[in-house]
Amino acid sequence: MSTQSSTPPLSLTERRKLATQLEIAHAAAELFTAHGTEGTTAEAIAGRAGVALRTFYRYFRTKQDAVGPLLAVGGERWRALLAGSEPGAALPEALAGAVAEALAAPDEAAAAGLRQVRGLLRAAAGDPALRAVWYRVNQESEDRLRPVVAELAGEGAQPLEVRLAAAAATDAIRIALETWAETDADVTAPGSPAELAVRCLRELTGGMGLLTRARG
Repeated sequence: MSTQSSTPPLSLTERRKLATQLEIAHAAAELFTAHGTEGTTAEAIAGRAGVALRTFYRYFRTKQDAVGPLLAVGGERWRALLAGSEPGAALPEALAGAVAEALAAPDEAAAAGLRQVRGLLRAAAGDPALRAVWYRVNQESEDRLRPVVAELAGEGAQPLEVRLAAAAATDAIRIALETWAETDADVTAPGSPAELAVRCLRELTGGMGLLTRARG
């Protein structure tokens, strides 16, 4: 039985809201990558996204906050992949497989998305507010990952073990992306995000009991 939980479909209003937020996020990412955060204003982001400034501030408090939805997309995809793991899959293999697939670049759209994240992480190096958004997104992703890990791990898993596994998996992706962003490696070349993340995951989880014993 798949671990993917059923959720009620979003209403039309909710879908439109999310679409608008993502449009603003893409606009902010493009401008931050091109001009840095200091050279970008909320007005410029709103203009690029084709929305009124009041609409921008309806959704985001600051210009840095605007990229949060874009940075969260990868975590949502990775959790969905993990939740959809094959029944009976061992947790280490499920984690590694989901990480590798989430950070793969099978087409140009996926590659462009990773490069956009690279641009944001480079911009964040000189902007504490943008770094704070990145860390917040990662913390929220870790929190949402815990129930997925718990269900995959089975009834014998202890809360501490689940929390450690979720933290390690989240940090593996974060560290991989940050490390990759400091280089010029391509999205599928040696040193790619997927390759680095799987390596980080193995290093971080190597001694965890939850990931080295059979599922109970």
